[in-house]
Amino acid sequence: MKEKKTQKYQKPKMGHWQIVNLGLLCYDVLVVNAAFFLALWLRFDCRFSEIPEYFLEAYKWFAPFYTVACILVFWRARLYRSIWRFASYSELLRVIAATVITCLIQGVGTVLMLNTNQWLGFGVEFGIRRMPWSYYLFGIILQFFAVLGIRFSYRLILLLRNMQERKMSESSATNVMIIGAGAAGRMILQELSKSNEINTKVCCFIDDNPNKWNRYIEGVPVVGNRDEILTAAKKYHIDRILFAIPTATAENKRDILNICKETGCELKTLPGIYQLVNGDVNVAAMKNVTIDDLLGRPPIKADMEQVYEFLHGKKVLITGAGGSIGSVAAAQVASHHPKQLVLFDVYENSVYEVEQELKEQYPELDLVVLIGSVRDSRRISQVFETYKPEVVYHAAAHKHVPLMESSPNEAIKNNAIGTYKTAYAAMMNGCKRFVLISTDKAVNPTNIMGASKRLCEMIIQTFDQKIKEEKAHELPQIFAHAEDDEVLTETEQVEGIKTEFVAVRFGNVLGSNGSVIPVFKKQIEKGGPVTVTHPDIIRYFMTIPEAVSLVLLAGTYADGGEIFVLDMGSPVRIDTLARNLIKLSGFKPDVDIKVEYTGLRPGEKLYEEKLMAEEGLKNTPNHLIHIGCPIPFDVDEFVVQLKELMVACYENRDNIRELVEAIVPTYHPAGKHGSEEKGAAYEAQRKQMKEA
Repeated sequence: MKEKKTQKYQKPKMGHWQIVNLGLLCYDVLVVNAAFFLALWLRFDCRFSEIPEYFLEAYKWFAPFYTVACILVFWRARLYRSIWRFASYSELLRVIAATVITCLIQGVGTVLMLNTNQWLGFGVEFGIRRMPWSYYLFGIILQFFAVLGIRFSYRLILLLRNMQERKMSESSATNVMIIGAGAAGRMILQELSKSNEINTKVCCFIDDNPNKWNRYIEGVPVVGNRDEILTAAKKYHIDRILFAIPTATAENKRDILNICKETGCELKTLPGIYQLVNGDVNVAAMKNVTIDDLLGRPPIKADMEQVYEFLHGKKVLITGAGGSIGSVAAAQVASHHPKQLVLFDVYENSVYEVEQELKEQYPELDLVVLIGSVRDSRRISQVFETYKPEVVYHAAAHKHVPLMESSPNEAIKNNAIGTYKTAYAAMMNGCKRFVLISTDKAVNPTNIMGASKRLCEMIIQTFDQKIKEEKAHELPQIFAHAEDDEVLTETEQVEGIKTEFVAVRFGNVLGSNGSVIPVFKKQIEKGGPVTVTHPDIIRYFMTIPEAVSLVLLAGTYADGGEIFVLDMGSPVRIDTLARNLIKLSGFKPDVDIKVEYTGLRPGEKLYEEKLMAEEGLKNTPNHLIHIGCPIPFDVDEFVVQLKELMVACYENRDNIRELVEAIVPTYHPAGKHGSEEKGAAYEAQRKQMKEA
């Protein structure tokens, strides 16, 4: 015997939407009949006894046929398969079409019923009869609104519920002011209005165009120009300000944002006009206002055509390629189609990230990434001998002033001796141009980092002078270990060398590793205090792309031996910068977040100079790039002193500052003089700042 199957087959259950549509079908059966009965009743003054019997009989006999016809038409019009919570224009058209068709059916059907006496059995003479016109008119109107109303009522309920929720949450909503009543501002308003995810309320617009004042954009008033920002912020209890003028100049943007930050509101801005051109104007495209938005000068735009011609088809080496400057330099060089790009850095993690980005953006680029230190004579010589770079951008350096003050020997080893070894390897292997990236801290240095960079500039000038005098063979190869003598390139190969050595000097770079901006932001996130070393300290600032583009451009002007100085505009007071950042974060300085003065750090100056007074200034084809005339010094004596300095720093002697001071006449270590001299120096610096 066969075993009985124990498995039971269950009938599939009806889905929720099927139950809803079954209810709609029953509802339609009722309303399509009730609509025309009410129309007949209304036609005869709402008196049932006044309705002629043959009209009632025609309605009654045709009702079953009309009901079936309506259900079939509604089914074909997909009125039982739509998701009515998302009902839209398409569903409305289908209801209208179904109503028109059923109206024709009603008209034809009732006429046939009234005029077929065999069917009705009233003995009425054969003739053309019809229901009253008002019957068809009122019936179809009642049917249309009954059928449409039930279907759109769900969406209406949801809409009313959302409106109620929005109204209830207005007290906790983020009140927004939009600066700019133009195309970008309108797009931002539309997105905020449509989004249910963002609990925001746009309260007003600000625009400098008087034709827009006291008018409305989608119900939001344009209250006035920038002078009304503070008043409107108080009146509407603004929490967030969106700057939506992508075409604004840097000066206008700075002036408006300076007013906005006084409100204590959160600020966001569109990056630029390309957002409007590309149609990318939306809330996601808005970025937090950063301190470079308040620098008050237009971005420096260098003509990179000369750079393209200079770098195209050449082998380029960048040392320190994983750092702030080196990484951006690598990206800009890669965009100019070099024959080969070699990245060299001692820290593998940062240069690895640069490598991955360049491979993704420039898959055809011949990219070589090498790990090593410029302090390693054998390694740096091997790199030059293997890859024979034609252009070198030397960005590898220790730059952190306080850390170098506590480890002065490391500053000399890496910055000065490392630069000499790299420059020597470049000279010996036919490099055409060597560009040293220097700093304004090399001018009248008060710290060992600045002094070490001044040594780098002097090294560059020494190489340039010896090559021009055709005495390159007099430049010794310096190294820390005696055994290196057997593996390094012999100096007999120096004949015919034409390498051009130049330096490019600029100040602080916004967003670079170790800069004050990231430190201030972290302190603000923690609730303060924000620490400033001195209320009068000032610095020159430039963005990383600006600095790098000018460095590359300056390299094309080189004849050898120059110290190029980049025009960085007006200096910025660090105390003002810190307070602006606090305001941009929505806080009040010294109220919500305190600003504390900690005193100048070891080796720190009140202000940085871009030139020594003795150097003078020459112009270049670019008004943003100048040339400082070299200060003469005895290069032969300098080479001897440098060798002694190398030995001393590798022996980690304690008197390294005294040795550097003997080589660099402009180096005056901070703290060496008494408090009276120190105070006098501060006053002299403050006087020079005011004159500037």
